[in-house]
Amino acid sequence: SKMAAVASELLTGWCLFGLALLAILIFSWIYVRKYQSRRESEVISTITAIFALAVALISSALLPVDIFLVSYMKNPNGTFKDWADANVTRQIEDTVLYGYYTLYSIILFCVFLWIPFVYFYYEEKEEDDGNTCLHVKTAFKYTLGFMTVCAVLLLIGAFVPLDIPDKKNSTEWEKVKLLFEEFGSSHGLTALSFSISSLTVIGMLAAITYTAYGMSALPLNLIKGTTSAAYERLENTEDIEEVEQHLLRIKSKCRDGRPLSSRDRRTVQQLEERLRTLRRRERHLESIEKSWWTKFCEAIRPLKIVWGVFFIIVALLFTVSLFLSNLDKALHSAGFDSGFIILGTNLTNPLNMLLPVLQRVFPLDYILITTIVMYFIFTSMAGIRNMGIWFFWIRLYKIRRGKTRPQALLFLCMILLLIVLHTSYMIYSLAPQYVMYGSQKYLVQVRYFLFAFLLDQCTVTRTYLFLHKFWFFSAAYYFGNWAFIAVFLIGLIVSCCKGKKSVIEGEVDEDDSDLSDDELSVYYP
Repeated sequence: SKMAAVASELLTGWCLFGLALLAILIFSWIYVRKYQSRRESEVISTITAIFALAVALISSALLPVDIFLVSYMKNPNGTFKDWADANVTRQIEDTVLYGYYTLYSIILFCVFLWIPFVYFYYEEKEEDDGNTCLHVKTAFKYTLGFMTVCAVLLLIGAFVPLDIPDKKNSTEWEKVKLLFEEFGSSHGLTALSFSISSLTVIGMLAAITYTAYGMSALPLNLIKGTTSAAYERLENTEDIEEVEQHLLRIKSKCRDGRPLSSRDRRTVQQLEERLRTLRRRERHLESIEKSWWTKFCEAIRPLKIVWGVFFIIVALLFTVSLFLSNLDKALHSAGFDSGFIILGTNLTNPLNMLLPVLQRVFPLDYILITTIVMYFIFTSMAGIRNMGIWFFWIRLYKIRRGKTRPQALLFLCMILLLIVLHTSYMIYSLAPQYVMYGSQKYLVQVRYFLFAFLLDQCTVTRTYLFLHKFWFFSAAYYFGNWAFIAVFLIGLIVSCCKGKKSVIEGEVDEDDSDLSDDELSVYYP
């Protein structure tokens, strides 16, 4: 009967997992279709973007599953359940581990082969809409560079030494080495781990750039709202009249047949371009003012303010928790050579205190950890949407509703894939003990033998062991957390100082064509 109950619970879990996958696919399709350009949409780029976004979201969902499985094997009193013997435990651990490697292998395939190939294919197609075979060959030639980088990372990972020089005060590191041995080096997948960890460092840089800013910009934009469409139309009309009068004054100089000077011709050209942009703004503002969606948004304005206040409180909670966790590592870890790894917590933080309290009521702790993961994903999307895609100081693409180019969508999904890889370490930094052991309890409470008993009586999540397989990457993540906190605080100050956003923020630019106004009814019904 116990085995039947277990089988029933596992079947229910798999059904829920299947529903979650379906929800992820539907969300990915809606998100990509919302932002892609209707005039430049391509089937292959759309499918690639949807698939990559879905893989990113599925990968982020693996952390709560990992924590749930290690917690599910034990009773509340600290004893293992009857069915959770050594073989079953190892099978579950291996299943989760292979789940990670499968998803991470797909991410490697997307980042180093599929997304670059599709991107370069459409770059070539835009320049010369001719021979398809030639486009494929050229795209594959450029993609070989990414494949070479991947091969180099795999080779380095296959031979990189995991040991570090011995030091006198290395007790913490020796404990961590026990965890690595428990992780099992016999899997022969160190090369893949190194490649994924390298991408995680890039994801860390993307999170510092986009997620940190999104955590400050998203809530403050909800709180401040946007300017009134009627007020913007009034200002825009005044600007149109001013530009028209300026044009008339300049053109009046040539009424007697005299040609305009080169300076006046340049000024006329600039003013005419400015006038076209203002008239496009006028059409957009008129459509927004008449749409039912605008009226609906105005009706739920108080709800947006409440959500904005909630999100800013959550962001501050995360920042404080991250600061205390990093401070704990700075004060109590074995230092740089161990990757600033510590076992347990010496300085507790609000989130690490909250999760054990929620463990008493199933499944509140899993709901919270899933919410945190999704919060990082959505704030990352908000950061990318607000900032656009940059290469150092050069802006490559803008992310705009209904006007995003296929290449920009591919970049967006690739950045999200990299950020998701770093999300697991961010969650570990916020709640280290919970990510290591979930809601497991151990029987013996003797502090001196605590670590040995934890290894014997508690199962460590695959997430934790995967994150700390290479000490030098752990050290990079540690410094990245400090940079994340700094960028968040800077973004918070900048967002507070900025005024309200325009109701058509990013919808109208000088480089838009007038054809883009033909799709207004799609966005503003």
